[in-house]
Amino acid sequence: MRRRVLPEAQQRITGTVKWFDATRGFGFVVAEGLDRDILLHANVLRAFGQSSVADGSRVVVNFQTSERGLQAVEVLEIEAPELATDGVLPEYLQPAPEGAPYLPARVKWFDKGKGFGFVNIFGKSEDVFVHIEVLRRFGLADLMPGEAVCIRVLEGGRGLLAVEVRRWEYHID
Repeated sequence: MRRRVLPEAQQRITGTVKWFDATRGFGFVVAEGLDRDILLHANVLRAFGQSSVADGSRVVVNFQTSERGLQAVEVLEIEAPELATDGVLPEYLQPAPEGAPYLPARVKWFDKGKGFGFVNIFGKSEDVFVHIEVLRRFGLADLMPGEAVCIRVLEGGRGLLAVEVRRWEYHID
């Protein structure tokens, strides 16, 4: 008979996302003062309202020790990693126009390997281009078809561009 090991009390820590793979459903967080990485499961991330998180994001998590190691049990905060640029931003990384509303949208498709995809604003059929660097800028690493998100858009040279992509709960006007 297998003996059940009760988890230790939860602890809170601030760390950095080492990597997260939305397809595999997990990733790891590293933090100073810990000799092991903390497992971050997709279900814990979804409870926070996101399906992915960008590598290098700063996170605040509650974690506990289990028989398999350290595991995040709750995400409390995510801060996107710093974006390195040479001073010239591509069109899709321009700031949102002053006063641009947050719009509810659903992911049509997104290919992380290609680095882009499209979303549709609720009630409209027009595609809105989403670049992976925009996701990273706001702490996301991937989008799943059908996922609801909150976006701000800019009229680009070839159509609408998402210049902000946030988790659904972020803000709806």
